[in-house]
Amino acid sequence: MNYLITGATGFIGRKLVSALLSSGHRVDYLGRARSKKLDSRVAFHCWNEGELPPLNSVPRHDIVVHLAGEPIAQRWTAQAKKRIYDSRIIGTRNLVSAIGELKHKPSILVSASAIGYYGNRGDEILTEQSAPGRGFLAAMCTQWEQEARKAQEFGLRVVPVRIAPVLGREGGALPAMLPPFRLGLGGKFGDGRHWMSWAHIDDLVRLLVFAAENNSVLGPLNCASPGPVTNAEFTKVLAAILHRPALWTIPRFALKLATGELADALFDSLRVMPIETEQAGFRFEYRDLRQALTNLLR
Repeated sequence: MNYLITGATGFIGRKLVSALLSSGHRVDYLGRARSKKLDSRVAFHCWNEGELPPLNSVPRHDIVVHLAGEPIAQRWTAQAKKRIYDSRIIGTRNLVSAIGELKHKPSILVSASAIGYYGNRGDEILTEQSAPGRGFLAAMCTQWEQEARKAQEFGLRVVPVRIAPVLGREGGALPAMLPPFRLGLGGKFGDGRHWMSWAHIDDLVRLLVFAAENNSVLGPLNCASPGPVTNAEFTKVLAAILHRPALWTIPRFALKLATGELADALFDSLRVMPIETEQAGFRFEYRDLRQALTNLLR
């Protein structure tokens, strides 16, 4: 099949591109600049998310996987939040508008979303059918998915994938955690009782391909391991694997000094389960946090 990828130069995108090439697919990507990190077999097409992408100059493609967006993991200022929001909402709107103008349209749009869709929900078990929550991330994810679903008007099958914090060696949530933990300075956030959902990078890549290539898959999918843990448990498991103590407690105000409003999102409790994802036939290889971290840190 012919795939068109946005966000291909990011951590998730690079892993996806590698997997697709290994399976014999053709891959093109849209981005602001050509990346030397990607295989030379991948064709580059220039796109600034604030404009319509030049899809008429791109070879005909069957599947679009839309991963592009300003990084969430940065200090949240008013300007940063606007970049985060606009890159997703306006970028998705422009991508879908350009698809609508094509004579030969792709049949599938797999569009990234995030479990931030659900907001801070305490101990509530959250499934694909749960209502959206409140707050910046929830509002953004809701609008993000609405923009992606507009591609249904052009006959595409649209699958938003709500992605949990991703665990991987070269990117995602884990590399930023490791330095303090390896120094014995790791610790839980506050009382550590809030739930943390997570996904191994290999499972995420497999799910993106699964969503693209299984025509029966519709609607949102949760890319979150069926083994969510509390922040205290995550801290305990990571410290044990690294053979380091984790006795510190990191207060909210300290995180807020470093990350601005992002600190509030880091304290959100998200107990997400991939009910419809697994009912569709997908099985997570990494279902247990210790198993996942051992694989990545061995």
